[in-house]
Formats: sequence, C-alpha cells, structure tokens
Amino acid sequence: MKVLVTGAAGYIGSHAVKVLQREGHHVVALDNLSRGHQAALSPEVPFVHLDLRKTEAVQRALLEHQIECVMHFAALAYVGESVTHPLVYHENNTGGTTSLLQAMQAARVNRIVFSSTCATYGEPERMPIVETMPQAPINPYGWSKLASERVLKDYLASNSEFSFAALRYFNVAGCDREGILGEDHNPETHLIPVILQVALGQREKLQIFGEDYPTPDGTCVRDYIHVEDLIAAHILAMNALAPGKELIYNLGIGRGYSVREIIDAARKVVGRDIKIEVCARRPGDPPELTADPSKIQHELGFRAQITDISEIIESAWRWFQRHPHGYR
Repeated sequence: MKVLVTGAAGYIGSHAVKVLQREGHHVVALDNLSRGHQAALSPEVPFVHLDLRKTEAVQRALLEHQIECVMHFAALAYVGESVTHPLVYHENNTGGTTSLLQAMQAARVNRIVFSSTCATYGEPERMPIVETMPQAPINPYGWSKLASERVLKDYLASNSEFSFAALRYFNVAGCDREGILGEDHNPETHLIPVILQVALGQREKLQIFGEDYPTPDGTCVRDYIHVEDLIAAHILAMNALAPGKELIYNLGIGRGYSVREIIDAARKVVGRDIKIEVCARRPGDPPELTADPSKIQHELGFRAQITDISEIIESAWRWFQRHPHGYR
C-alpha cells in the first residue's frame, strides 16, 4: 500500500516508517521538522518537508505519490505546554488534522489511521479504561485530540467512502530493538528517557512527583506499551479499514507499572543507581491510567508482544548508550 506518514521524523512516526517499509509498503514521509529529526529517516524514503496546515501543498503531495492511506502522527504533545499555549495546540493539532482531511478529500484519499490519546478520557472514575467511557479531557492537549476525533466522525458521516481508525495511546515507551531508532525530545519529559539520562550523567537526579497516591507504593501507575507493538497495531488497523468504517481502540498492555517499579527495573537494567528526589504532586496527575485492550484483541487479534518492563527499558537503554546525544 502507498502510505503517507505525517510526523514521520518524530519518535513514533519514524518507527512507523521503518516497520511499514520493512513490510513492503511504499512509504512517503512528511514532517515540518519543528520537533522531529530528519536523521531518523532512511535516505531511501521520499521526504516531504511540509506543514500540514498548507492544505494545497499536502493535496499535491498526496496526488504526486498516489497515496492510498495516511498514518497521522503529526502533533504537539506536551500537556504543560498546552496549558500555557492552548491556541497553539488547537490550531496545530486540530487545525492540522482538519487541513489534512481537506487535502485528502480533494485528492480522494479515504483512509486514515489517527494517533489519539488516553488524555481524551481525562480522569476516569474506574480502571481499566474501556473505549465506551466518557471523554472529558482536563487539558488543551487532550481537547485538541478529542476535537480531532470529532472532525473525523463528522467527515465520516458526510462521506460513505471514508474510513478512519482512532488509536488512543497510553504510555508509549522503548526503542527500536535493532538500536537504529530512538526517543529524542527537547525537552525530554517521559519517565524512562529521563531515568536513562540520569544514568548517563546528563541529569543529576529524577524527580518523583508525589508518593502519597492511593496506589500500592504511593506513586502513579501507568500502562506502558512498546513502540514496536504500537506500530503493529497501527498496521492491523490500517488493513482493517473499509469504506464507511470507524475503528476506535485503546492501545496499552492491560496492566500498569508504578514510577517506583520503573525506577527499580531501570536500576537493574543499567547496573547503576538512579538518584531521586521526591517532590509535591503535579496538578492533574491521576493516580492510575491503565487500558483495557480487549476490544482490539478481539476485533483485530492484536496482542502486545513486549510486556515486561525490563525488556522495554533495555531497548531504550541500548539506544541511549549508542546515541547519548540523540540524533545530534
């Protein structure tokens, strides 16, 4: 299949490009490089340096490369930044998605797999989270993704040839197990990369935000899915799309790991101490966020293959050791 990957130079997008290419798809990479790294892309992959909000240029790219499906990862994704700059998030995330759909409509491309988030659920009253639970985001990032889901639903209602999958991620972690691709954000806010930066001596310590939550060890619990499993789910969803179809799935492993469990596992993987500092809770951090992945398991046969947190951390550590300064 001829697939356009948006946000292709980012952490998840670059992994998608690699796996799609390995599985024999013709892949075109699109990114505005505001936060991605072109070095994460193979020179063999056609690259379009473009912002999704340039609707007519996106349309031309779709037509030129005869695209049949879009995997849409391009978005800003810092929760705190979204609170400070909500208009930027709505304009970039929801506006970018709307522009992309306008370009797809003009180019008659009718399949898209959309990168959504568990942040659309806000703070659910019970765990694990199923897809039918109310969506009530507590930050502009979550709202921008939920608004994008709404745009997809509305467009589907008007176009019987269109189909989409919205995949609501929990915590994506780990790196390409061949050690070629990794996670390189600036600033880095994800727990596992921050721990590994402490292990490399790039940070003095890791801050734990709260240890008085109603969880077994007092720290927050999250569901971590390996990035390669995440991409496998995207490809299954892409292959399941058909005219008029709407697919909505949670992507997680169905169990959570606490912050302290992650730290303990990382200490064993790296063979070094990880200095920590316990700080006050951050506003809006739910005690637990875990997925019920049974819907995608039953409907598409997807099951995460990498569920041991040590294996997830090992894949990331391999990348960080080889690329201590990321793609730079």
